[in-house]
Amino acid sequence: MSGRLGRTVTGLVLGATLAACASGWSGDGSDARPPSPAAASTSPAPPPDPDGLTPDQRARVTAALAGLDRRAQVAQLFVVGVPLSDLAAGDQLAADGVGGLFLRGRSAAPATELAAATGRWTAGPLRPWVATDQEGGAVQALSGPGFRDLPPALDQGRLPAGELAALADGAGADLAAAGIDLDLAPVADVVPPGTAEGNAPIGAFDRQYGGSAEEVVTAAGAVVRGLGAHGVTATVKHFPGLGAVRGNTDHTAGVTDTTTTRDGPQVAAFGTLAGYAEHPFVMVSSATYALIDGSAPAVFSPVVVTDLLRHDLGFRGVVMTDDVGDAEAVQSVPPGDRAVRFLEAGGTLVLTVRASVYPEMLQAVLDRDAADPAFAATVDAAVQTALVAKARAGLLPAV
Repeated sequence: MSGRLGRTVTGLVLGATLAACASGWSGDGSDARPPSPAAASTSPAPPPDPDGLTPDQRARVTAALAGLDRRAQVAQLFVVGVPLSDLAAGDQLAADGVGGLFLRGRSAAPATELAAATGRWTAGPLRPWVATDQEGGAVQALSGPGFRDLPPALDQGRLPAGELAALADGAGADLAAAGIDLDLAPVADVVPPGTAEGNAPIGAFDRQYGGSAEEVVTAAGAVVRGLGAHGVTATVKHFPGLGAVRGNTDHTAGVTDTTTTRDGPQVAAFGTLAGYAEHPFVMVSSATYALIDGSAPAVFSPVVVTDLLRHDLGFRGVVMTDDVGDAEAVQSVPPGDRAVRFLEAGGTLVLTVRASVYPEMLQAVLDRDAADPAFAATVDAAVQTALVAKARAGLLPAV
């Protein structure tokens, strides 16, 4: 089963600062002989893999896809919360084949203790993502022995380039040692100077790397590279940007951005970071963007996810939701519809920090998948994208 994939990543440049079968001869066996040197030199080169995978990685994707029934394929599209206060709760989710586990809350437990739990979850042949929120400052989920203290992003952005690179590299090493391979960081939202106090989700907590797109791309890009150096996939968030809103979508319904445009610098910053060689994920905001698509929150908007992120910015990688389990911004939508609408919009991974709504979400996708061939094709594309990302990260079994 194959899925429809988007274009090759293009990225965008932010000013002057910002800047992929051989048909060899074969006989019938009675007179087999190799091609002549001249013939070999003119044979066409193998076409590049559309996702930049090696032949081994592509074979792993094909084998994994063939080995999963439809329920197991759809389960790959969910990342489900596991309380850091109850790591055993992740055991059954991992055994059930969920696509990823998100370490929810805060913990001062040693990295070795977390590694014991993540080692259980990733012992099977098709490993789940193990994710956390390790930004720094007020948003640092893991702070026990084995995890260095990370300053707020605003302070990180003020560090000399070498110091920030070392800090990001160390954070990546810490997470990898604990068995964590997906960080829901860095924040790529641009908070204009002088507006931080009124920006509840980002600026009020110094989660922004700077007040301009150039500053954000430079600093957040260092974090993407530092995490990636240790096999930890970064997630740039919250597309198309929460830097110009007032309310926090975790606690407030109807949060609306009235200034961000499709061709604005905040959007361009995401395009640049999404094109990094480390293949970061992109997390979509649950706010509504009046000048892009005022009819729906970004997480449910084909205009935002497919037209802007996938078409205009050329991003073909993993697009994930912000939390759509507990967040107030989506509570008016039934849980199952949240998952269906996001996938319809062109997304890949549904994040719910509340595990209790996962079965309803999974079943809603399966029901719609069985009844609607067009939606089934959309699911095919999402599963393919999810498995390609796992192949890159080494989470798929050898063939």
